[in-house]
Amino acid sequence: MTLSPEKFQPAHYAKTAEWQDISVGLLNDVFAPLSFQERIRLLYKYFRPDDVLFTSSFGTNSVFLLYWVQEIRPSQPVHFIDTMYHFPETLAYKDDLIRRYHLNVVDVLPEPEQNARTREEQWWVDHPRMCCSINKVVPLEAIKARHKVWISGLMSFQTESRSNLHVFERQGDILKFHPLIDLDEGELLYYFSLHNLPRHPLEEQGYGSIGCRHCTQKGEGREGRWKGQARTECGLHPGCFIKKNGTSGH
Repeated sequence: MTLSPEKFQPAHYAKTAEWQDISVGLLNDVFAPLSFQERIRLLYKYFRPDDVLFTSSFGTNSVFLLYWVQEIRPSQPVHFIDTMYHFPETLAYKDDLIRRYHLNVVDVLPEPEQNARTREEQWWVDHPRMCCSINKVVPLEAIKARHKVWISGLMSFQTESRSNLHVFERQGDILKFHPLIDLDEGELLYYFSLHNLPRHPLEEQGYGSIGCRHCTQKGEGREGRWKGQARTECGLHPGCFIKKNGTSGH
């Protein structure tokens, strides 16, 4: 399918049965010049609401994208992958944000027996990749299969592996949408202050990035995630990093 940006109209894209054949490069040509707010608004003209997946970890910067998606599309469900290993502070923060912004949160849970086995055998010690796979990646697979595009809050300044990503990237059968990818840290902090967005309670204790309690330590940025291991990602975003850097985020 060959379309110029001028002829690449939202109504056509939303209705076509051949959506997977449309050029990711063309999508980036349309969306890249826009602000992150404009990108989020335009997304819902190119995709039906039921085709859009939005996940959040309720980590240190999560409230930023939660706030803007809620402002632009209040009915958008927010899928939260509850690995059963989150910090109590994260769960309390999640509940606070749900109350403040009236979020429609859908909890995604791992298979109980497999989750119990990772706990009993402490897989995060010797098998952290498999622990992430069982408790994070696999529970989301069936949900991803029901959607065409996945909103993600990745930002290029966070890690080297994220620095070359575009607004849209293909990851298997789903499109990843990164409306914040070119937002710099100064802009992020400005908007946090402007809109008085509440910070994660563990930030003031020195946690720059927050995931499961067993694999998260204090540190700037993502340096406290899986500290001492050759990884900075849990496996939810591997396709983008394989293509860009030749290595997997698993």
